[in-house]
Amino acid sequence: MTAPTKDVSKSLADASRTSFWLDQPGQPIAQPPLRDSIDTDLVIVGGGFTGLWAAIQAKEDDPDRDVIVVEADRIGTGASGRNGGFVSASLTHGLANGVAHFPTEIHHLHELGLANFDSLFTSLDRYRIDAHVEQTGELTFATAPWQVPDLEEAVALGQKFGESVQFLDGAEARSIVHSPTYYGAMSSQDGVALVDPARLAWGLLHAAESLGVRVFEHSPVVSINRDRRGSVMLVHCDGGTARTRHVLLATNAFPGLVPAIRARVVPVWDYVLMTEPLTPTQLAAIGWSGRQGLTDAANQFHYYRLTHDDRVLWGGYDAVYYRNNGIGPELAQRDETHQLLATQFFQTFPQLADVRFTHRWGGPIATTTRFTLTAGTAHRGRVAYAVGYTGLGVAASRFGARVALDLLSGVPTELTRLKFVTRKPLPFPPEPIRSLAINLTRRSIASADAHDGRRGLWLRTLDRFGVGFDS
Repeated sequence: MTAPTKDVSKSLADASRTSFWLDQPGQPIAQPPLRDSIDTDLVIVGGGFTGLWAAIQAKEDDPDRDVIVVEADRIGTGASGRNGGFVSASLTHGLANGVAHFPTEIHHLHELGLANFDSLFTSLDRYRIDAHVEQTGELTFATAPWQVPDLEEAVALGQKFGESVQFLDGAEARSIVHSPTYYGAMSSQDGVALVDPARLAWGLLHAAESLGVRVFEHSPVVSINRDRRGSVMLVHCDGGTARTRHVLLATNAFPGLVPAIRARVVPVWDYVLMTEPLTPTQLAAIGWSGRQGLTDAANQFHYYRLTHDDRVLWGGYDAVYYRNNGIGPELAQRDETHQLLATQFFQTFPQLADVRFTHRWGGPIATTTRFTLTAGTAHRGRVAYAVGYTGLGVAASRFGARVALDLLSGVPTELTRLKFVTRKPLPFPPEPIRSLAINLTRRSIASADAHDGRRGLWLRTLDRFGVGFDS
């Protein structure tokens, strides 16, 4: 995408440096931190989607089970309150990636993903969670001619799996959403939706509490270990300790508390802009009357959508890795990337040249070398984890929570027998090789986009071993 010369500084001048989703009314009152020594049956570490779904499902399985959630900050303030709100049924980061990594299981994984997707919305109805759900479908645009054959292949693959997908040529794509940058599109109707992610997290919190789950905020976990007899796990927070039979780690991109997470998951920083509400005239200028979720087919891709009050969320493209798995609130702002995103927004929608951005933020996405979640156990099966959703965790986190709970049960299930679960992604190399390899991959991906999608020697080598870097 060639950048125009428009000066974007005015459009960003008044943007609040916080997530739009978390900067709206409705956030639940703060829960107290863990300050004492308590006993419980299950400690869930992490108050995002995975942790909240795990708490709800654990209580649905056994209402008498005592469950607590400990969160280092506030509920939903990690990736769960910073993402675009795209809900995808895919557990495998798309069909093509699933076919490449799990050819013998992909049909079953596809069915499991759709069932999980449907069950998610059934749960929202059961617990009366208003997350501003919009099941309006999704459009993936070719923004360069070389991406058109890729979309045609994706359409053919989706139809092979029975999905309601179709290819649109350039004129058809531009008639739906009016942008001069489109050369074609894939329209998808099944297994895709939009939500307000913060309202989803807050609603899940209320549901968990209604089932008797206790939640402790501002309670970062310092360490976990077994007691001397090995029969009890000790979860040490900054201020208190929980003695428990089992621990479920739902930390995703945040520092892993067991070696398997630290080796196989890295945080990728993704940055986002939110516009002011569009006027009816501005909306008419860009079309988009179907309110679909939108993305493009480049390696460095954008995702964008309308909110309930007709703002445009615009994010993606410039995935950034900071050395030593860098993570922290100071990384949530990156002037270079936010300015680049603004520039690309106006290139996509020149009709909106006078629009200003009200919010700008960033957040960490947990990625693995195969772009899918990884789940497993530690401490002789008393600790389980499900992390690494690589940008498609809004729905997959519910599935990951189910897998982790099954692993903790110690009884093999349909899910824990899957190669998807038993076969782990290749680990990332240690630093400083990790930073060198990831940044080489980022440069190679940018080069491929600039050269008609041609993948150089480094990317072809990664393809050969089935590994990569994505957000």
